[in-house]
Amino acid sequence: MKITVMTSDERFVSLDVDADELVENVKALLEVETQIPLHQQQLLHHGRELPNSHKLNAAGIVDNDLLMLVAAAPPPTSTSGSGGGNEMALNADGSAVNPSAFMSRLKRDPQAMKFLFERNPDIAGAVHSNNVSALQGFLRQVHQQKLDLQRRQQEEIALMNADPFDLDAQKRIEESIRQRNIDENWEAAVEHNPEAFASVIMLYVDMEVNGFPLKAFIDSGAQMTIISRTCAERCGLLRLLDKRYVGVARGVGQTEIVGRIHVAPLKIGDHFYPCSFTVLDQPNPEFIFGLDMLRKHQCSIDLKDNVLRVGGGEIAVPFLQEKDIPRHFHQDEVKPSASTSVLPAPAAAAPQASSDLEAKATRLMALGFDRPSALEALRLCNGNEEQAASYLFGG
Repeated sequence: MKITVMTSDERFVSLDVDADELVENVKALLEVETQIPLHQQQLLHHGRELPNSHKLNAAGIVDNDLLMLVAAAPPPTSTSGSGGGNEMALNADGSAVNPSAFMSRLKRDPQAMKFLFERNPDIAGAVHSNNVSALQGFLRQVHQQKLDLQRRQQEEIALMNADPFDLDAQKRIEESIRQRNIDENWEAAVEHNPEAFASVIMLYVDMEVNGFPLKAFIDSGAQMTIISRTCAERCGLLRLLDKRYVGVARGVGQTEIVGRIHVAPLKIGDHFYPCSFTVLDQPNPEFIFGLDMLRKHQCSIDLKDNVLRVGGGEIAVPFLQEKDIPRHFHQDEVKPSASTSVLPAPAAAAPQASSDLEAKATRLMALGFDRPSALEALRLCNGNEEQAASYLFGG
């Protein structure tokens, strides 16, 4: 008959044996396949260990059954010295019997230390620094993880051999399969997509507003270009604040709009561009370069070359590295006020008489644009006809 044996490291070994074969003989075959010494093997069926003297059929094993192979740790031995194989002996809880000898033995083996630094840097660090208590703690933790894995594997084997018509057993099997898929997906992500577990650094570039340097947050999800009131004051722009454009900016949170600065010089690289700002009554983020100005100045975010291209690509400004971004900027990124989906409140639009708006839309339509586009451009430019025309012409 055929049996399948699953090892503790999730390998599967298929064997073709006689039904009346002794368990001890099966272990001998497994020693060849797995390199696990026979005396350290524990062969489990339905969570119960099979004695070496039993025959397979007498133990209730049938064709195509699944068994579990667990490698038992060698029994701890008393160590009065630090020589021989006793250097690596472990207690029942996984800790080293002689931690000093254990660390010395590892330090004498460069390959073992290299493996530890790659696979378990915590243990490697404890060995390197001669931290006995930390080493023992990590060894116990690894041992407990191994026991938990063996327990879960035994539970899986028991579920696989459960009554197929037992609804509760089927639900547990389904949950076990689902959790295994999640674990495998996580392991694949750690191996092939490790950056997904790191924090994402937002896009900032160096700019100058009215001659004052600042670090601009590039946000294509923000409808407006935003400057904080404190930043506008530092740049000497509050004297140009138009308070008719008050309102509320809504996104993940909401913030009061205290007005608008219609135009100011913005330096990107070595070039100057006219820029309009919505002023918010909050200190951070101090400056967001939003979609309105990104479109107006034909900007593109080039993540391949890690640059912001402006003016259709005529200049390229590199995005800042993490070390160049002030620490408090990282904290502000998660606040509602720094939302990348800031939308202007209706109150932020400048008051326009209906007839005046219609007249401006008519003049824009005379330039060859349809009515919806003309009205939308006027809305985005807060009724400024010249800016709306420039926007429609792609300037």
